Amino acid sequence: MPRFTVHVRDEWLTVPCKDATCSIKWLGFEALKRYIKNKPDNGGIQHIKDVHFGVKRCQGLGLLDNDDTIVDVLEDNDFVELAIEGDTMSQDFIPSQLGTSHLTRAYREPEQYISLDGNSLTSTDLVNLGKGLYKIKLTPEAEQKVVQSRELLDTIVKENKVVYGITTGFGKFARTVIPVSKLKELQENLLRSHSSGLGSPLSPERTRMLLALRINVLAKGHSGISLETLHSMIEAFNASCLSYVPEKGTVGASGDLAPLSHLALGLMGEGKMWSPKSGWADAKYVLEAHGLKPISLKPKEGLALINGTQMITSLGAEAVERAEAIAQQADIIAALTLEVLKGTTKAFDSDIHELRPHPGQKEVALRFRSLLDSDHHPSEIAESHRFCDRVQDAYTMRCCPQVHGIVNDTIEFVKKIINTEINSATDNPMMFAERGETISGGNFHGEYPAKALDYLAIGVHELASISERRIERLCNPSLSELPAFLVNEGGLNSGFMIAHCTAAALVSENKVLCHPSSIDSLSTSAATEDHVSMGGWAARKALRVVEHVEQVLAIELLAACQGIEFLRPLRTTTPLEKVYDLVRATVKPWIKDRFMAPDIEAVHRLLVDQKVWNIAGPYIEKYCMEYIPESRPSSPTAFALDPPPSPRKRVRLE
Repeated sequence: MPRFTVHVRDEWLTVPCKDATCSIKWLGFEALKRYIKNKPDNGGIQHIKDVHFGVKRCQGLGLLDNDDTIVDVLEDNDFVELAIEGDTMSQDFIPSQLGTSHLTRAYREPEQYISLDGNSLTSTDLVNLGKGLYKIKLTPEAEQKVVQSRELLDTIVKENKVVYGITTGFGKFARTVIPVSKLKELQENLLRSHSSGLGSPLSPERTRMLLALRINVLAKGHSGISLETLHSMIEAFNASCLSYVPEKGTVGASGDLAPLSHLALGLMGEGKMWSPKSGWADAKYVLEAHGLKPISLKPKEGLALINGTQMITSLGAEAVERAEAIAQQADIIAALTLEVLKGTTKAFDSDIHELRPHPGQKEVALRFRSLLDSDHHPSEIAESHRFCDRVQDAYTMRCCPQVHGIVNDTIEFVKKIINTEINSATDNPMMFAERGETISGGNFHGEYPAKALDYLAIGVHELASISERRIERLCNPSLSELPAFLVNEGGLNSGFMIAHCTAAALVSENKVLCHPSSIDSLSTSAATEDHVSMGGWAARKALRVVEHVEQVLAIELLAACQGIEFLRPLRTTTPLEKVYDLVRATVKPWIKDRFMAPDIEAVHRLLVDQKVWNIAGPYIEKYCMEYIPESRPSSPTAFALDPPPSPRKRVRLE
């Protein structure tokens, strides 16, 4: 018999349907009958037949016609919202936000698996798990370690030993011994009381990353989680049943307690959850709709689920991956701007950079040489000013290897720390099955990723800072020899005047966001946790800085392509023409003023999807192969100037 979960005001109601040919109107009235039955005052409804309502699917918010038959518009276990005429939206109803989630727009259940062992996951893998590209399973070795760790913990409980977090309270209550009969309640109370975060929920992608990373850490076998509970978490991940996790509330030590508590609370069947099938709904209904049962906590399991740096690290993984992508594309965009401004390629001569051989600097100079005028890729624009009297360019063009280069080296430094943190056990206490003991420590402290992400924000911001100055040069006719603000009939048209202002505003915001959060600390938990990392804010603002950098570079790319229009019929190099063609396939030339924000957003999406790199990257690779035979790319997105290091062990894809 099909059944449906209907949200009426503040209640979620399960409505069975013996006859699927009944109408949506019938379903609405059945839900109203159940709603009235549960309310002492009938919910303020005097005559049910006089009630007018609309019915929407929770997923997508599609309005249903009351005369449609259920079988034609709904599937078994669908979630719907009943909106009574005259009511305002229920305060606890969180609609799926179309356009904000890859999973909401086009979720397809993945077929491939990543096998987790707690040691081999990378930031790239984690971001792909967030995008819903893989399911998860454990390696046999990881399962064995989890079982051994749990056996040690069960022995501790059986022998009535006093161990922090297992048979005692938490924080200031560490000396309070809890009776065995109340150990389950202890863990449940921990999750409920610690679920005190505020703010907007993490997106489904970021919640998937958070859940996947917590599973990976538990798979190391030092947390005392039971294999049964860990398998339940994996089942929820594979079904994309994702808890409501507010983004604010963590101080980054003892771990990300508030967000991880919200993550675990949904798995207990409490609070809210999201899935592609249901949208947002009560967790117990979402789990039930996917054939899953809420987890039942055993001793220490609540603490095992929440003690760690996984929110800082999962958001940090996204930040560093996006920073790496935009840093690569920034070189391409800057090269195009240099062409439009008729700059020289001499500043990128390899001999100059060998005298200051920072890896990032050498890599950026190589990319510029591979994209700009050469025997490999001649440029008509470069040829047109070959014998001009200018000796050198402004710093914003000439010093790109030095400025962009340190960003590349910063990203590499941060990525190493994030990848180490991804595969680190960050619980307390730690279970050492081979030694037969538990040890209290401080691996939950988030200072490592917090400091690294503050450094990332400072580093990657410089890409926007220098890009904004190049936008100014493109728009300023005294510097560019192009029409003011890159538009004809200036005065009647304003062109890129305010687009440049937007870039300046974003750069100014970044200056504030780059203030390090990890230099702050406030004592919490009655001075038990007397030094904290503030890493959650470090991660969130690093992501915001990276997004602003992407947007500023999107404006520069638009402006550079517009500048090309005024240099026609001259053509630039083949790879840069390909980049121009990519942009023009999305955004038309600026003939006269029009609504500009959609153009910026469209080009920003090209950068987020790495399409600019995908177009130009093969040309850079080919240049490296032909002109530097000893240089071989170690990955599709990184071109080594020195022999590549030995390959690192990867997670297994199956």
